[in-house]
Amino acid sequence: METLEKNDIKIIFKTDMGNSLANAIRRYLVEVPTLAVDEIEISRNDGPLFDETVAHRIGLIPLVMKKKYKEGDEAKLKLSVKKEGIVYARELKGDVAPAYEGIPITDLRGEQELILTATAKIGKGKDHAKHNPGTMFYRNITELTMDKSFLSEVKKICPSANIKEKGDKIIITDDQIEEVLDVCEGLLQKAGKEIDTKVGDDLIITVESFGQMPPKDVFQKSIEELQKDLKVLTKGLK
Repeated sequence: METLEKNDIKIIFKTDMGNSLANAIRRYLVEVPTLAVDEIEISRNDGPLFDETVAHRIGLIPLVMKKKYKEGDEAKLKLSVKKEGIVYARELKGDVAPAYEGIPITDLRGEQELILTATAKIGKGKDHAKHNPGTMFYRNITELTMDKSFLSEVKKICPSANIKEKGDKIIITDDQIEEVLDVCEGLLQKAGKEIDTKVGDDLIITVESFGQMPPKDVFQKSIEELQKDLKVLTKGLK
């Protein structure tokens, strides 16, 4: 496994993992438990949005999970604002914090107020989208063989491409963050040339977090949930 890019919300890496396993892990992201607002009690709402709309927007705000939570755990949040202007997620105060403080909730004018209390609970994305921890996608590493006459054009368009020269041909391996396969195929189609590609077994996987936890944790917890169900299946088969 080789990491190509890593930051607070995204990780991209190469791996020899099979497509079927990668797809299973991707599908099990909806089994990863996350915290999200489930109940809201609004005691005052002078703003232009209905109570239901305000509740819906707050429910979709990702909440940072800095500690381990289990099923049945709850976290409390409060919001009490009286001002002119936009009310942002950062104004929610309590046991947990929003992953993105700049998410707008509503817009107040003059002496308008918004006062509410919220209860966040553990849930899974398979039950409601607000609990989805992130997204994952992948592609196979592919080799494309082209005539050497395309070398300068490919380097100009895709300077980071992995290119090897072999006689009067060049072999481009699409194994970097920037996808070059579509660009090179477009050049061949434009020139009326045949496309010669070889799809490899290795994958480039991208995992993006919605903010509740680091992308590495999203990937690992999806694997853990998959392993749990595989153990149950194994016991059933025995």
